[in-house]
Amino acid sequence: MAANTTEKVPHLGGITVGYRLSGNIYDNAKPTTLLINSMCTTLSLFDDMFTNIELIDMMNLLAIEPLGHGATTCPTEHFTYWDSAIMALQVMDNLGIENAFAFGASQGGWIVVRIALLAPERILGLMVTGTSMDSESEESRKKGAWDPRHLLCPLIEEWSSVTPTPNFVIDDCWCEMLNSFGIPEAQGDIWTLTYRSVYKGDEGRKKLRVALICLLERDSLLLRLRDIKCPVRWLQVGNVSSSGVGENMILTQSPFVKRPDELSRSF
Repeated sequence: MAANTTEKVPHLGGITVGYRLSGNIYDNAKPTTLLINSMCTTLSLFDDMFTNIELIDMMNLLAIEPLGHGATTCPTEHFTYWDSAIMALQVMDNLGIENAFAFGASQGGWIVVRIALLAPERILGLMVTGTSMDSESEESRKKGAWDPRHLLCPLIEEWSSVTPTPNFVIDDCWCEMLNSFGIPEAQGDIWTLTYRSVYKGDEGRKKLRVALICLLERDSLLLRLRDIKCPVRWLQVGNVSSSGVGENMILTQSPFVKRPDELSRSF
């Protein structure tokens, strides 16, 4: 489900940010890892990590739901991934966290790279998985990334409205497609309930629509990658087809992750 803890930050006129902090308190004697979830998921994506006693004994975990996701809301209808990056840094400020490692899954990957570009002195290292550093470009297609435009553009059009839509709910097809991107089959029903609880009514429709626009119209980071100063570990899940690998060799070599439990060991 979405976060039940929120923090108010000043960016974009005042964002209410959904987040989860292991132990519910920051322990400055331990390192911190910032976690950013994938498209349309919530910080529940990281539940297994928050219940991993060995992991949370070693480090603080701070999961943040980006704009357009979970419990995070803002007064402006439009936002970008750069806004989510600034927002995350402001949450760290509020919690007294000076620096952190950062992990991002899929869209979370290009968000944490933006965080590292904006505040290189605060990000100690990056771990990204199933992601891309390019925009939705033709060059990206040639390197094996999927092309979401034919699928998502009709949905953006369908979810556009000049009048309020208080009865909006997302349909089964959209939920099934989201679940096909790395969600274990046994968890499909739970995630479907989560999508429908987050993206409902007029505000939920707007939130989902702009989240998809962010995905389709994001800017490339390729020319900025050489400015990343911290160590990077690239984890590419073998069955993820939404992003290519080739362009990211500018950033780092890419070990492949074959099993989800390898992620906690990587941490």
